[in-house]
Amino acid sequence: MEILIVEDEAEIAQLIQLYLEKEGFSCRTCRDGLTALQLFQEQKFDLIILDLMIPKLDGLEVCARIRQKPGSKDPYILMLTAKGEELDRIIGLSTGADDYMVKPFSPKELVARVRALLRRTLRQGGQSQIYRTHSFSIDLDQRSATRHLSPDRSEPLDLTTLEFDLLSTFMSYPGRVWNRTQLIDKLWGDNFFGDERVVDTHVARLRKKVELDPANPTFVKTVIGVGYKFEDITESSANK
Repeated sequence: MEILIVEDEAEIAQLIQLYLEKEGFSCRTCRDGLTALQLFQEQKFDLIILDLMIPKLDGLEVCARIRQKPGSKDPYILMLTAKGEELDRIIGLSTGADDYMVKPFSPKELVARVRALLRRTLRQGGQSQIYRTHSFSIDLDQRSATRHLSPDRSEPLDLTTLEFDLLSTFMSYPGRVWNRTQLIDKLWGDNFFGDERVVDTHVARLRKKVELDPANPTFVKTVIGVGYKFEDITESSANK
């Protein structure tokens, strides 16, 4: 697994790298946002540890630009910051970060969170299944998603890794109501350390890509006081 550490404080970057390499991860480091984007273009990383306050481009801007550049491999992003205010956490998650840690932090906890994030990909292993509804199809083996606009017209959906996992979870159980805790368990596993409201952020981002009117969703619906559910006409679900 390849990890990019973007941290302008050399001692912190070295400490993170030390602990991760002890666990068998391969790491690269850089100290500013522009270099981080350049490395992201040159190499496919499984995960990026991204400090919020870095020179040239801050972490929020770097995160947003990475999420605007879809590719065959969309990295997980763990954001670091010395700020602990709730607003900073929500802003960080809304730009596409998958998890959030506030300095000072335990290096062992950081390693645990990295493993929890990367486990999402590993948890997909061995699955080879297609889910189809009237308006969408998802291939878990190819990790591709398609929206059907008419009987003879379709278009691929440009989804991040988490958006894909979220949509496939919804489509695998059409009509089922999921609360935040259930979605966290399904997508993140038992080692989730973040704020439950990260679910709301990613649902909102998914709606922007699958709904014609995200403010009045047709497919990913809110069940007030409970959670979310996916509604569409189910056509088939078949193993390949």
